[in-house]
Amino acid sequence: MAFTGKYEMESQENYDEFLKRIGVPDDVIEKGRNFKTVTEVVQNGNEFTWSQVYPNKTMTNKFVIDQESEIETMSGTRFKATVSMDGGKICVNFPNYQQTVQLSGDKLIECSTVTGAKGTLTMKRTSKRI
Repeated sequence: MAFTGKYEMESQENYDEFLKRIGVPDDVIEKGRNFKTVTEVVQNGNEFTWSQVYPNKTMTNKFVIDQESEIETMSGTRFKATVSMDGGKICVNFPNYQQTVQLSGDKLIECSTVTGAKGTLTMKRTSKRI
């Protein structure tokens, strides 16, 4: 399927400020700042297993498009959400941010957007298929 593959982060924008705004501790932000996050996706129809390897942690979420699933956030919080597909983009609303993920050629592009008193900020992570 289209998303299945392994991807290594090659660039990210607004990393520090975004993670601060969603409540990730400074020491965790520091550890991950220059780490080449690896994302592994297994897609079987509408079923996904989505794993991201961070320093000292691997986060794995399993979900089915348009069905409620338990998801873990970047800050480690678990919650229930319905992941949807819109025009080839995977979309999910986390408790304090929204995320869309799409493929562009051999690139996986993740955009996470937080809106609050300080305005709207989007962290963009681009990963290449390896």
